[in-house]
Amino acid sequence: MDDYSRRTNAAPSQPLPNGPLSTPCFVIFEENVRHNLRQTIAACGGVERLMPHVKTHRAPWIVELLLSQGVTAFKCATPAEVEMVLAANARQVTWAYPTVNSFNIHRFVDCARQYPDAVLTGMVDSERGLEVWRSELEDAPANVRLWVDLDPGLGRTGVQMDDSALKLARAVHRLGRFAGFHVYDGHIGGDRNERREKVLALAGKVGWLIDCLSAEKIECPVLAGGSYTFDLWPRHLTQFVSPGSWTFSSAQHDIELADLDWRPAAFVLATVISVHKNTATLDAGSKAISPDKPMTERFRWDGRILLMNEEHVIVESTDLRVGDRVLLMPQHACTTAYLYDSALVKTMSHGWEKRRQLGCAR
Repeated sequence: MDDYSRRTNAAPSQPLPNGPLSTPCFVIFEENVRHNLRQTIAACGGVERLMPHVKTHRAPWIVELLLSQGVTAFKCATPAEVEMVLAANARQVTWAYPTVNSFNIHRFVDCARQYPDAVLTGMVDSERGLEVWRSELEDAPANVRLWVDLDPGLGRTGVQMDDSALKLARAVHRLGRFAGFHVYDGHIGGDRNERREKVLALAGKVGWLIDCLSAEKIECPVLAGGSYTFDLWPRHLTQFVSPGSWTFSSAQHDIELADLDWRPAAFVLATVISVHKNTATLDAGSKAISPDKPMTERFRWDGRILLMNEEHVIVESTDLRVGDRVLLMPQHACTTAYLYDSALVKTMSHGWEKRRQLGCAR
């Protein structure tokens, strides 16, 4: 049987398991994950364009679900995620990190040897990075390729979108490993019209790069976008788009991207361990939820978040009682999922099931 949370601040009347349960606990509602997948496929114009980022959930069962629904390509942040996706029988995997760490590159190339039927694509954004990859690719199988990462203005990684990008793309092409251009535009915000205008400006620059390479008979697919822009990139220009936050949504995205109709699907279950005049203390501290966000923004709450330490948080409250359970919606689902090596999943059969996640494995 289910109990119902006294106060969730995110998903009213969400059912909770009734019985002994360790908290804090990562809780996922599978029905909402499936709903979000349908919405995302529709928004990007077809499942064949979707290359979802698995860093949001890091869960093998979600990869298997996506494969069963027609998703063919996946984007990963770490070698452990690459290994997880391949173990689930994926056949097209991008490691979206332009590393120059030869140990990690060797690990990636080893995956290609273990999974000869899969295409594994790494990433470079500099001549120095390509040198490191080149030494590891000397005896690598043919199923390893490389995206050239472009900097669309984010200023984090990526080569400038000018002749230097063309030079790097030609060098990768000469190795017989060129996969195309990767563009992550995580800096783009604003309302939908503002975002569309910025994306179209970037698309013009990418189109120029493609035209230059096409004149040299170099094919140039494009992988672009994030959660705020994936549905705005022109379909004729991009082979794949790669949103990530659709899987679970969050306290941020269900407001700022409400037009996509993503439903919150992941929460941290906490227990009230103490109450005072106008406050309650919960057993979900900085080790439990959105550690990369400011304390006052780590999860949605009706009142203020007053103090957070490693193992507990103090919030404004006048109606909670000791022993109550509450669901907290993370401000950032990606970094919250990273804190747990298992999740309690409300399944499509309306039961509760503990399922494995990668936790903090890299």
